Amino acid sequence: MTLFVNGLTQLDASLWCPSRGLIGASWQVDAQLDGELGEDGILFDFGEVKPWIKSRIDSEADHTLLVPTKAPGVTVHECSEGLSIRTTLPYAMEVRGPRQAFTLLPWGEVTAERLARHYGKALTRRPPSRVNEIRLNLRDESIAEAAYTYSHGLKHHAGNCQRIAHGHRSRLYIWCQGERAPQLEMQWAQRLTDRYLVDVADIVEGGDADMHGQLTTRYRSSQGLFCLRLPRECCEILPRSTTVEHIAAWLAEQIARDCGLPTRVQAFEGIGKGAIAEVSL
Repeated sequence: MTLFVNGLTQLDASLWCPSRGLIGASWQVDAQLDGELGEDGILFDFGEVKPWIKSRIDSEADHTLLVPTKAPGVTVHECSEGLSIRTTLPYAMEVRGPRQAFTLLPWGEVTAERLARHYGKALTRRPPSRVNEIRLNLRDESIAEAAYTYSHGLKHHAGNCQRIAHGHRSRLYIWCQGERAPQLEMQWAQRLTDRYLVDVADIVEGGDADMHGQLTTRYRSSQGLFCLRLPRECCEILPRSTTVEHIAAWLAEQIARDCGLPTRVQAFEGIGKGAIAEVSL
């Protein structure tokens, strides 16, 4: 017998890609569980499925940087902050932070399919009673309109959003003078795709990194000290922290200023949640 749960939870993370660099990702998680029915006619209580699987995903991959340690140009070292991840392809990056901010995977590339198999096998090692095998499926949200992938970190967040390199794949809706503006949505989504959104207050000025066209951001949060260095061209600098509320407000301000019209922006943070901001002029 197989029990299935579609849309069981969501996984938001960033990953290092040897061809694109730092990428934000949001996946819906589906699960299938094989086993034998008990005398009560139940394989596994639906009320127990979600928290059991969700707690294991949340405690490992969710809101971390997924690092394929066998990708070309990737090195991992211990450092005073915890771990230092360095890359050379497709561009140079270094990120330092506590160990729990990273998921190290002995692969050449991270894919949703491989990650799903990996965690399905891990869950199967200690399954609930009556369950013989667990299979997961990670799927992108189906988005026909504009969407973008971004990474960020929120130093004031009490939870795992404080990790400096986690991300999302998000929808973007824009209205100008009450009318949807799909062309603007596509333009801004293209501008923000695969970008790191950084609070200007967290930027460290000066030093060799500046001389080589790189930007360094550093902050301390409740989980520890974080530092990230990557090319400036991969960054979008915001005047405030990069919460989805501030992202929506920043976009509305920028677009209203450019088009000279009242603007409304609905910015998503991953799947099914986000913030709405309006500038009336």
